[in-house]
Amino acid sequence: MSINLHALSVDAKDPAVLARFWAGLLGWEQAGATELLPDAKTPFRLRFLQSDLEKDRPNQIHFHLTSQTPEQQQETVAHAVELGGKHIDIGQQPEEGHIVLADPEGNEFCVIEAGNNFLANTAFLGELASDGTQAVGYFWSKALDWPLVWDQDEETAIQAPAGGPKIAWGGPPVSPKAPKNRMHFDLTVPADGDVDAEVERLVALGATRLASGQDGPDAIPMADPDGNEFCILTTPRG
Repeated sequence: MSINLHALSVDAKDPAVLARFWAGLLGWEQAGATELLPDAKTPFRLRFLQSDLEKDRPNQIHFHLTSQTPEQQQETVAHAVELGGKHIDIGQQPEEGHIVLADPEGNEFCVIEAGNNFLANTAFLGELASDGTQAVGYFWSKALDWPLVWDQDEETAIQAPAGGPKIAWGGPPVSPKAPKNRMHFDLTVPADGDVDAEVERLVALGATRLASGQDGPDAIPMADPDGNEFCILTTPRG
């Protein structure tokens, strides 16, 4: 593999508060105040970055948490609320089995009902459910060398070869993109890799380079074919 998904980074007004919330809910270890190390089934970490960006629309990415039993679903919901989450209404119907919540800064996530076949054999963090086109699903499959595990009706999903969470894109209609997404992928190139060659490869796949980014001088800001920001981190990461 020539490039790795190192982290999903999340903009936050109080990164330490969000890190504690998600560490408590996911059961992941904290690495410092604002970074979480994943469980054994998840190939990327979570990073929370300081930002004053106001949330004025649903996020382009939201989490789906899995449940093995109806009781576990209710336990997860109760735990999320105890940690500072809340129930929200995004137009879901009463007969739908998933439960929609938001974290302390309003980032939406769903606790999926037991018996969901699509998320079977994934992880507790079962899916990054994303607003996006079929083309962007194809892009990320090639960029990360993760196989497509769903490709129907312009909906796509990919998953790491070793398993774990899926990343899915819902196809049209795609909502207008925010000026800056609150979540973005951070990629790393292996120590023996060529960063410039990887940038060129991603551009050939449909990415574009951006003028500046939030990750600092040791990152190359880019955007995927839907315009969603991501970064290639150019310094070694643990």
